[in-house]
Parts: sequence; C-alpha cells; structure tokens
Amino acid sequence: MSFQPSRRAAEIETFKVMDLLKRAKQLDRDGYDVVHMEAGEPDFSTAPEIAEAAKIAIDDGLTQYTPAAGIPELREAISQWYQTKYGLDIAAERIVVTTGASSALLMIFSLLTDAGQSFMMADPGYPCNRQFLRFLEAKSQLVPVDAEHNFQLNEHLVSDYWQDNTSGVLLASPANPTGSVVDRETMKRIAQEVKSRGGSLVVDELYHGLTYEGEAPSVLEVDPDAFVINSFSKYFGMTGWRLGWLVAPAEAAPELEKLAQNLMISPNTVSQYAALAAFKPSTIELLEQRKEQFRLRRDLLVSGLRELGFSIPVMPEGAFYVYAGATHVTDNTFDYCWSLLEDDHIATTPGLDFGRHRCNEFIRFSYTTGIDRIETALERLSKRIRG
Repeated sequence: MSFQPSRRAAEIETFKVMDLLKRAKQLDRDGYDVVHMEAGEPDFSTAPEIAEAAKIAIDDGLTQYTPAAGIPELREAISQWYQTKYGLDIAAERIVVTTGASSALLMIFSLLTDAGQSFMMADPGYPCNRQFLRFLEAKSQLVPVDAEHNFQLNEHLVSDYWQDNTSGVLLASPANPTGSVVDRETMKRIAQEVKSRGGSLVVDELYHGLTYEGEAPSVLEVDPDAFVINSFSKYFGMTGWRLGWLVAPAEAAPELEKLAQNLMISPNTVSQYAALAAFKPSTIELLEQRKEQFRLRRDLLVSGLRELGFSIPVMPEGAFYVYAGATHVTDNTFDYCWSLLEDDHIATTPGLDFGRHRCNEFIRFSYTTGIDRIETALERLSKRIRG
C-alpha cells in the first residue's frame, strides 16, 4: 500500500511524553522497576462514589447519546460549583460539557481562530495547544517566559508581542509544565489589554483545586467575557473517563454546541452521570485529602532536586509538576531523559515537549506517584549524579 500523509498531519509533532510513556510501559512489562514521573495523571484511583455512580448509570440503562452540550443535570452541577467555589453566577446554558479538555481546546480554537491567524501563549506551555492550531491551519504565537515572569504572560508581554493577525491569548493557571499561577490583578490587566485590542481571552483552568498556598482565581472573577476550559481529569482524578467542560459567553455557547454536535456527537454518557458524584461533599473531602498528599510530594521533590543541584527558582504553586533546570548535568535534556529511562528507570519528560525557549535546559518531573517512589527516584538520581 502506498501511503502519503497530508502535509497537515506530517507537520503535527509527536507528544514526546507519550513516546516516553510507551517505552516506560514496555520496560514495566519486561520486569523493570520504573519510577513513573512522566505523565500528568494522578496515581489515585477514581473516587469510590464516582465509580459507584457509573455502575448505577449502567444498571439503569443510561448508555445512549445525550445532548451535545451535556446532560442538563451535569451542566447545572458545574454551574453550582462555580457558585460554591468562586461565588460566581454562571448560567448552565453557558457551560458545554466536552470529551475531555482536549476536545474543548479543539472547539475553542475552531471558534476563535481562522486559518492564518495566531493565538498567543507562553513558552513553555502545554504542547498540544500548538498542534491543535496547526491542525486548523492557524499558528501558535509563542512568547518566551522565564522565572522573572513567573513563567507566565503579563499585560506588558501581551502588548509587546501582539500582532495584526493575533486573534487571542491563551493562559494556563496553574500552568503545565511549571505549576505557576497568574494572580488576580495580573489576570485583570491581561484581560483588559486583550479586550482593548479586540481579541479573545481563553484560560486553561484544568488544575484549579490543586494549588497549595491558597486558591487560584478564576478569570471569570475579573472578566465575565473570557472563555474557560476545565476538566474532570486533574483535581477530580477522572483521567480515563474523558470528560471536561467549557464556559463561554452566552452568545458563544450555541456556536460551541454546534461544533460539539459535529465533532463529538455527545460526551461519554456514563462518565457524565458518574461526574455528578464528583461534587458530593464526601467526594470533595476525599479529593482535598489527596491534594494534601500532592503538597507533601511537591515539597519532598523540590527539596530533593534542589539538593542535587537542579534549578527551581520558583516554587510550583499548583498542578503536580516541577520544571527543573538541569544544565549542571547535561546540555541536552531530551537525550538525558531517555538515558534516565533506559539506564536508571526513571521516567520524566524533556523540556522540548513544552516549546522552544530554553526548553532543552529543563526536565519536567511529575509528582503523581507516592512518597516512597519519589524517594527511590531521588536516590537513583543521586547515584547517577554523585556516583
């Protein structure tokens, strides 16, 4: 068979962490003891009440298509979550339930960006954002950020880097891979700058709930016209259930629902009914206990990496990642991460997954594994670095 991929498909880059994960899983099957610090997936199993709600939904025959924007009960539950958590009155009609945050990102870029336009975002940042835009024949406009910027955009960077073809700005707070958070005042100033230029502001709030020195503000607290992407994968620990949501201005919601009808048909039905249990007080209590475990893991990992000479100038405020400078051990973290995996059986993610700006100086360590496994990884790193 003669096969020639489209130019679009050929230019989509691999998600490097998935390549590493694939090899790490192969080493697992071969009997090696791999410490998994590569994927952004909590190691905790789905909360029992969520799993039980899924079983009940199946037993009740709730397995057919739902409305494209999600079942009304879940949209209402998410609306109530914004009222409880942020004191915000977000109408359920503004909420579109999605097949994970990935489909939400695809839909939001489809809605806001035409071919040839660009969307501004921080470099480093979540890699698939760039690939979604390339798929749509649009462009990712990467703005280099460092520790001095808290690895985030601010209103000055937005102003300095704005171009004629810029259609909007994407923020992530807390951010992957750095764990950094945009504070309320900076968020407000960015929103004002974007609005003054006629652009759209989109904020990835996937890691809300997983902050360790206070709550991260939602952009909707300072800009009701912003678009928000969130997910049940991170704080709620439902990665494989593939469920997320979008919050949009009222006039944009019907357009997003139209896109959902065509791109998704509908979100996973059983997952939606399961997610209703995610907001139960008993489930939230369990999730808060797990968040405390993440905080303990973060503190251990940051301390251990700093002791081994890794540069972590800004303490990660949220998510479950440490973006560590590794120039004291290598000038090529891509090769180094593969060596860590093959030789020391530590699975990490090279910085090249996350952009262009100095990324080959950094390694992302995910603390989605237990304290004992983090200690094992640090011991192996110490042996490799110190001998």
